Amino acid sequence: MTDPVGKLPSELDQLPDRDPEETAEWAASLDAVTKAAGPHRAAYLMRRSLQHAEGAGLALPKLLETDYVNTIPTAAEPAFDGDLEMESRITAWNRWNAAAMVTRGARYGVGGHIATFASAAWLYETGFNHFFRGKEGDGSGDQLYIQGHASPGIYARAFLDGRLNERQLDNFRQEAGGDGLPSYPHPRRLPWLWEFPTVSMGLGPLSAIYQARFNRYLANRSIKDTAGSHVWAFLGDGEMDEPESTAALALASREQLDNLTFVINCNLQRLDGPVRANFRVVQELEAQFRGAGWNVVKTLWGNAWDELFQLDTQGALLRRLREVPDAQFQTYATRDVAYIREHFFGAEPALVELAKLLTDAKIAECFYTSRGGHEARKVYAAYKAAVEHKGAPTVILAQTVKGYTLGKGFESKNANHQMKKLSVDEFKGMRELLGLPIPDSAFQDGLVPYGHPGADSAEVRYLQERRAALGGPAPARRLHASAPLPQPEERAFKALYKGSGKQEMATTMAFVRLVKDLMRDKETGKRWVPIVPDEARTFGMESLFPSAGIYSPLGQTYDPVDRDQLMYYKEAKDGQILNEGITEAGAMADFIAAATSYATHGETMIPFYIFYSMFGWQRTGDQMWQLADQLGKGFIVGATAGRTTLTGEGLQHADGHSHLIAATNPASLNYDPAFAYEVAVIVKDGLRRMYGPDAEDVFYYLTVYNEPKPQPAMPEGVEEGIVKGLYRFKEGTPATADAPRLQLLASGTAIHWALEAQELLAADWGVTADVWSATSWGELRRDALAADEALLRGEVQVPYVTQALSGAPGPVLAVSDWMRQVPDQISQWVEQDWSSLGTDGFGLSDTRDAARRHFGVDAPSIVVASLAQLAKRGEVPASAVKEARERYGL
Repeated sequence: MTDPVGKLPSELDQLPDRDPEETAEWAASLDAVTKAAGPHRAAYLMRRSLQHAEGAGLALPKLLETDYVNTIPTAAEPAFDGDLEMESRITAWNRWNAAAMVTRGARYGVGGHIATFASAAWLYETGFNHFFRGKEGDGSGDQLYIQGHASPGIYARAFLDGRLNERQLDNFRQEAGGDGLPSYPHPRRLPWLWEFPTVSMGLGPLSAIYQARFNRYLANRSIKDTAGSHVWAFLGDGEMDEPESTAALALASREQLDNLTFVINCNLQRLDGPVRANFRVVQELEAQFRGAGWNVVKTLWGNAWDELFQLDTQGALLRRLREVPDAQFQTYATRDVAYIREHFFGAEPALVELAKLLTDAKIAECFYTSRGGHEARKVYAAYKAAVEHKGAPTVILAQTVKGYTLGKGFESKNANHQMKKLSVDEFKGMRELLGLPIPDSAFQDGLVPYGHPGADSAEVRYLQERRAALGGPAPARRLHASAPLPQPEERAFKALYKGSGKQEMATTMAFVRLVKDLMRDKETGKRWVPIVPDEARTFGMESLFPSAGIYSPLGQTYDPVDRDQLMYYKEAKDGQILNEGITEAGAMADFIAAATSYATHGETMIPFYIFYSMFGWQRTGDQMWQLADQLGKGFIVGATAGRTTLTGEGLQHADGHSHLIAATNPASLNYDPAFAYEVAVIVKDGLRRMYGPDAEDVFYYLTVYNEPKPQPAMPEGVEEGIVKGLYRFKEGTPATADAPRLQLLASGTAIHWALEAQELLAADWGVTADVWSATSWGELRRDALAADEALLRGEVQVPYVTQALSGAPGPVLAVSDWMRQVPDQISQWVEQDWSSLGTDGFGLSDTRDAARRHFGVDAPSIVVASLAQLAKRGEVPASAVKEARERYGL
């Protein structure tokens, strides 16, 4: 609805106007300026007024977009703290060796990326020379999230400072021999250099935000002083299309993470072509980050553009820069000056006149090479502004040319992401451009040489002195000398060993109760990091709220609505729980930061992340690989597990496959415990394996169930079987010596169906069944695969599952609340006849009993399947199978 003059209403219409006449005068003044000097002048005055108002402290909404110019003008740039000529030579050597390494590798077809580092070289070199703190100084140093495709440039720098040799560079992407370099930042493959895996696009920026947040968490909980640590995330403008890249921008702003800087290399190209072909990605990103509350620093143009801006007395150049789309800017970098004069400057008369004042050489310099991201002074100014800004994170939008210095065959070409080598002639042209003393004689048999000024050269000494002043080499991953965590007191585990008697308790609650007791441990209690994505009450964790507190850097600034209740919602600056809201990706990023704190900060933490099992591996499986790559440790807990346990939620919530996905991750130890005491034994063993004297780089995945059941006491001597994945829980008692017999293997909540089936088989059919608890199908398979590998080496090892079932009479029937493929993982190592039951297919909404009958995994279904297996062997009449189906209504 509009007002009488046809204008749309706004929020201002709701505010009282104390002086309408004065308001009308301001509006009339604006109209007069527009009429007399034009709309551009009027807009300029309005923006100047807003800028002045902001400086005066008036509370006004900020503009989301500024002109397409540098945030820091040349006149305001700080003094450059270094030898620019020396740093230019260092950068030239690194550019050369990065390109040489990938080109030499092309002989073997291993590929690599050249153009990304070529565009971003100064973004990295300026940081390494002036800002990135190493781990040999005070504190933990900075955390660097290197853009994956730029890794050749990082290797080239490590070669220059003596951390890598030519043989290693020649083994780029050739790791099978044991002395190669991984394609991208992979800590598990090169743990002394890489700290954070980033090439799975979008995960780097997301993890960087939560790493910066976790740094504050450690400080606010008085575990580690992280004031000296700054998080730097290097990203591509195309990478920002990934939803994870921008998913947590508001969190970073909300928690005022001024210990975080994003550096986005805006070369205006993604993998196949322009990022925003018909639009302007820099302006889009500026609006997005400003809207989220970030400090934005644009570093777009080099010094050559200063003359153009000074000549632009009418604002025509600024207007033109605002309207030219990315794809056109890319084209300008590849066309001749005549084309630029016609298509850029020919847009309006004022620009035509401006261009008459410019030489062809000046236009070529501006449009071909002069970008803010290619000039050390510009980058230095932006970085200095970022680290000095307080109260908000900073994003630096640095414009570059993709493939810069690689020659016309590479620069700004759509295909440059796929171009893996330069010709000898292209290298010679690059040599001349960079001014490197590499003679023609160094090119042997058409092979480009590596270049190095010498271990005692001025360049290497300068580089090493700079790094020494900043705290040592970077990037670098360091394992701090720290003692293993002491094992918690046994009483926390004993509470679950003894069972629950007649009281019913779900294994979800058993796990939460155990962790709550472990968090009270005097030695290790403070190191637990509970993480939950906004469903703590679903998992019975509300009792932790008042005791442990929910982490918030602001503390609690309000009176909680349930303050008068025992388990009220308590937030605290030193709170221990990370209650993330509805973001499994954010919670997983929390987990990764906590799970790797032992290396990042030398502070071992014990994270446990609990979630609906359906929304863990399926939704964030890529982050599970990131966790494994980063050598993280901790407990991931899939609650309300299984396909028939959470039936009211329907198809999308029914998890029958997370154990299959988890089985694909070599670092994940996957357990599906049936009883509370099994949970206790697994957690205890996990603490030993991950945090004990011989700590392993693994993490645990446990599935637990929100199905209350009486919890039995732990039988004697079952600990080893629980950890290895299988033990006999309840042996059947034969009615007669020749009674048919079989083995029922069950995991998780399915053991209760198996136990009921055991009774039905004995009572109704005279069949004896032994019931086994299969706590880990995955660990049984891992052990069996290791035995197979040993056999190839000439060593004879018998898989544990084969040993455990050796001599067990009758066939084996495995049952679980998972797809049949889950238990079928171990079938080839079972000597007995094998069959399985599972919940293949989609979930559905109904009662648990109805769902289990639907999938054919309830106790009567197990009975029928058991009889069918025995009938095949001739141990029961075939008619018994039909009779059982009819009796149980199947």
